[in-house]
Amino acid sequence: MTEPSQLPHPGVPEHQPLAGGIAARARAAAAPSYLARLNPEQREAVETLDGPVLVLAGAGTGKTRVLTCRIAHILSQGRARPGEILSVTFTNKAAREMKLRLGQMLGQAVEGMPWLGTFHSIGGRILRIHAEMVQLKSNFTVLDTDDQIRLLKQLLQAEGIDDKRWPARMLAGLIDGWKNRGLGPSQVPPGEASVFANGKGGKLYANYQERLKILNAADFGDLLLENIRLFREHPDVLRQYQGRFKFILVDEYQDTNVAQYLWLRLLSQAASKVGAAAPLATLSDPSLPGLTRQSIDSSLDGSPGLDASHRPGDDNNNAVAQQPPLKNICCVGDDDQSIYGWRGAEVDNILRFEHDFPGAKVIRLERNYRSTGHILAAASHLIAHNEGRLGKTLRTEDVDGEKVTVTGAWDSEEEARAIGEEIEELQRKQENLNEVAILVRASFQMREFEDRFVTLGLPYRVIGGPRFYERAEIRDALAYLRVVNSPADDLAFERIVNVPKRGLGDATVQMLHDHARKRRLPLYEAARAVVETDELKPKARGSLRDLLTSFERWRAHAEVASHTELAETVLDESGYTEMWQKDRSADAAGRLENLKELVRSMEEFENLQGFLEHISLVMDRDGGAEEEAVSLMTLHSAKGLEFDNVFLPGWEEGLFPSQRTLDEQGRAGLEEERRLAHVGLTRARRRAKLYFATNRRIHGTWSTTIPSRFLDELPADNVEITESKGGSGWGGAGGYGPSRFDNVESFGSSYTTPGWQRAQANRARGGGGRQGGFGFEERQSPFGSRESGGFAKQKRAPLVIEGELIAKSTGATSDFTLDDRVFHQKFGYGHVVKIDGNKLTIAFEKAGEKKVVDSFVQRA
Repeated sequence: MTEPSQLPHPGVPEHQPLAGGIAARARAAAAPSYLARLNPEQREAVETLDGPVLVLAGAGTGKTRVLTCRIAHILSQGRARPGEILSVTFTNKAAREMKLRLGQMLGQAVEGMPWLGTFHSIGGRILRIHAEMVQLKSNFTVLDTDDQIRLLKQLLQAEGIDDKRWPARMLAGLIDGWKNRGLGPSQVPPGEASVFANGKGGKLYANYQERLKILNAADFGDLLLENIRLFREHPDVLRQYQGRFKFILVDEYQDTNVAQYLWLRLLSQAASKVGAAAPLATLSDPSLPGLTRQSIDSSLDGSPGLDASHRPGDDNNNAVAQQPPLKNICCVGDDDQSIYGWRGAEVDNILRFEHDFPGAKVIRLERNYRSTGHILAAASHLIAHNEGRLGKTLRTEDVDGEKVTVTGAWDSEEEARAIGEEIEELQRKQENLNEVAILVRASFQMREFEDRFVTLGLPYRVIGGPRFYERAEIRDALAYLRVVNSPADDLAFERIVNVPKRGLGDATVQMLHDHARKRRLPLYEAARAVVETDELKPKARGSLRDLLTSFERWRAHAEVASHTELAETVLDESGYTEMWQKDRSADAAGRLENLKELVRSMEEFENLQGFLEHISLVMDRDGGAEEEAVSLMTLHSAKGLEFDNVFLPGWEEGLFPSQRTLDEQGRAGLEEERRLAHVGLTRARRRAKLYFATNRRIHGTWSTTIPSRFLDELPADNVEITESKGGSGWGGAGGYGPSRFDNVESFGSSYTTPGWQRAQANRARGGGGRQGGFGFEERQSPFGSRESGGFAKQKRAPLVIEGELIAKSTGATSDFTLDDRVFHQKFGYGHVVKIDGNKLTIAFEKAGEKKVVDSFVQRA
């Protein structure tokens, strides 16, 4: 029964402080200052401290501010001490930034937060404390990738496995993938273990782990995998950490892999009495709340996004009812920005959060503080086509701004020219180049932009990796060509003398240096002298002699073949291409694509000398650290960054979305590619400009491409179709209306760049740039003249008939016929399977199919 004193008096209305009144203002003044800067949704995410919370933070919605304010709020309210908060991030940079912001908010240093860091740094800290429990010592070594590869090579050798057929790098990738999924050697499915070395993958994994224990070492994956094993096998240790951490906060939850997920789920249980919540004995142990066999299997088999109508374990209501209480855990992430599935990230982890943590509160941050209205509308409409998402719509209180533009170009060169013109136009409007970014789907796309920017004199920087011509595989290939062009180039010769491996190690190179210094000779000449003596061991002497013979043969070949054909021959016969073909690492395919792009880029130059001079110009362009520069990067590298002006080239089927991703992952891959497009669009603050090319060279062959399906998924009201500013000698052949080159008046005073002026001058001289409506005439392009700081280039458009490139053969017609049996000095015996002018494709008995010039073979 209610006490009389508690009954409301019928004559007294209920009171609430007046908005803007003294009480409301006083209450606001009493609140911590960090709360005053938050919008209502952000403040709710900060102040909801009890129970599981999922903060769905869209791009540019203030995710980092919410996370740091939440920690500050926990500390300022006295809910926990710094050492009782576990806060995990993905990068050391994010952890440092969070500590800095917390120090500014609280007016003090936050060094008392020992458990704020990355997953692996915190996992390593726990592992060192309890190292003996997992057969390690507290001073164990964490191996880097090189040490890991070296150890695996030793194990392969001990098992008698050919490391050329089954590379150690491939095995390292498999082991890393298993560890990311929380699988120890005994838990790897037999089918997966059998993919390496005819079924020996599982045994090698076990041997590797055993060897690590002997060496008192762990690799990167062990920092979490051994943590999981520690918690499973020692419940008292798990309960110790469950009791220690009163609050758990996780950043970028959509990027967690299975091992990180399992580690968090173990720690997120409330500490209980002995035996009440024993840790997992297997991955499907029901003691982990919400972690049923179905959900575990789903996360481990890499299945696509979960159907919203049926979450794993929904048929196991009794298990949910018996769950122990859950920790105060807050995960911040965005299911629409999960773009790292290729390295083990599971978007399903965030999609099933409400199932894993029943009663969880989901707070959506949808107010974007970065982009204009049109950009957000386009990005939101695009991502809405994904089925595997929790759903949210970004909005802004900013102006609508400029519409997203979509521009078609005839080919990738015109695309690069058009974007260069757009950037120059922004420069004339006093836009800061640091606020301009070009985001590509694949790194090989960068080469054309780099060359164009050098020609225009536009400073640029490559984010997340080296510039195209600074990549290791490109420098190696260039070193071969430099030695062919100039045998006295010691630096180039030394770089590739043992690449790929020829048994010419440091001792051999040192001997060559000694001989060269004594005789005042280049290294190449010193090598020619040394191979005639007995100073080197027979094997090394033979390898060096073969290399020198190859260089002489390539130099003779350069007299009769084009420089592009020469490059293909050198890379093929040197074994360099084969080295990367046999490499099973994740980046090997990209390196091969870069080598193909290098050969393609040579077509624009008259000869090898001109190309190498151009490369010297490119490599020499390096402004100061403070210089304004255009940012050039892949879409994956752009996550977390933002720019006023963002250019997104290459929106074509097969390139974006990536055909390889679609083939390997199906619908799940398509949805991840769409999330990547969403990330690209939301990097832009004021302008987002999309481009596609009708013709692009992919895998070394020109292809007619189809515009990306993502373009049709953009909302028409927020998109503007524009004409390419790159110019085209093809006129209206591409279907985009007349070319700017067809309109003399278009070269008026509004275009003041040197490139446009040269084009106008060329037009005035009668260079219309068209030849029967089918292609360019074979003459010097105005864009490649020496006046522009480049070197003379011969531009010939490829003849394409029904999508196949009709290549002009070099040299005379060959005297050989199909099926002729021939002998090649390097590749041995074989028979002719294809003839293209004086170029023969030969199926060699031992070396496989090779393409060679007929002058280097003889009838057998």
